[in-house]
Amino acid sequence: MKATESDNDTERLPIAGLLALAMTGFICILTETLPAGLLPQITDGLGVSPSLAGQMVTVYALGSLLAAIPLTIATSSWRRRTVLLSTIIGFLIFNSVTAISSNYTLTLVARFFAGVAAGLAWSLLAGYARRMVPSYQQGKAMAIAMVGTPIALSLGVPMGTWLGARIGWRTAFWIMSILTLVLIGWVVMKVPDYPGQKKGDRLPLLRVFSTPGVRPVLSVVIAWMLAHNILYTYIAPFVESAGMQDRVDLVLLVFGLAALVGIWMAGKLVDRLLRATVLTSLAAFGLVSLLFGIVSISPWVIYGGVAIWGLTFGGAATLLQTALADTAGDGADVALSMNVVAWNGAIAGGGIMGGILLDAYGPTAFPWALTVLLVIALLIVWSGRVRGFTPGARTSNAKGGGH
Repeated sequence: MKATESDNDTERLPIAGLLALAMTGFICILTETLPAGLLPQITDGLGVSPSLAGQMVTVYALGSLLAAIPLTIATSSWRRRTVLLSTIIGFLIFNSVTAISSNYTLTLVARFFAGVAAGLAWSLLAGYARRMVPSYQQGKAMAIAMVGTPIALSLGVPMGTWLGARIGWRTAFWIMSILTLVLIGWVVMKVPDYPGQKKGDRLPLLRVFSTPGVRPVLSVVIAWMLAHNILYTYIAPFVESAGMQDRVDLVLLVFGLAALVGIWMAGKLVDRLLRATVLTSLAAFGLVSLLFGIVSISPWVIYGGVAIWGLTFGGAATLLQTALADTAGDGADVALSMNVVAWNGAIAGGGIMGGILLDAYGPTAFPWALTVLLVIALLIVWSGRVRGFTPGARTSNAKGGGH
């Protein structure tokens, strides 16, 4: 690629459309994680324990896990923008129900179906972004489309936590519904439409799953995200051990701002140093987990460790989805729906495992569980030099996909 082409890449990117995809990701992440910062208020409002309130995150993830692959296959022949708008309307409906409901069971049902909408959205977004640009811009396009994740974590979740503590957690979910209405208009105006796949063009599920390198990447997704979600879902009780129960919103802000920097770095590095960036991110998160386990927890240890954790997490979606799509080649769309299952299975597992650890041993058990999972992920990435996490520039390793 010529230098002049590289300099003009950003100008030629369909920024408005990619940012609409990012806003969809923002809605997905904020809907998913908002209860984590509002556990005390939700606990009081619904009359349940903190561990039961934490299952609002778990059932959301279960909805995504169960729906992603079948809905992706069922809608694969639909026009792409129709599918995208269907997921956004789902958020509008089920976040509104969550805001209204005073019944724990009804709330869980609404959260489950919001997760169903998210499962379909996540299986769509990465492939949509790749489809909007030529192959040499796919890394940058995916980084922009994924920027909604750290923005939701850095600004949305802390702001929702702050608002929830002052004017009620239900108001935070009503705000989500208003944002969703804005997004519907944005998608209609700025996101290009594409035809769905013809039946003969879609690779069988098992064939994609058996593609060399696909299973190792999915295994890393599970281990890394399980470690992340054990801590993130129960961040409120974890920071209480440092006497920071009134600083949960600030801790989440530090995490999210660092994650925003992390996704910017991933956008710069994903095309040239994907393998090295994944290894570095996992190693740094592992060292933070060890620090949390060994060192007496203090506010400064919390803030410093959370900043590093956020930095390593910010680019995870871009890095792992790029590795998976490149490895799967023409089966990228199906592989990315598997990624949604793995990712949300880890979210659900984090909610369940974190709840068990919290009830049985307290939050001091979290760092040790994280360390074990991150070592496993590191070993898988290290062994994936030939398939999955190859060294060198991704344009020389990519098999295609993102058609």
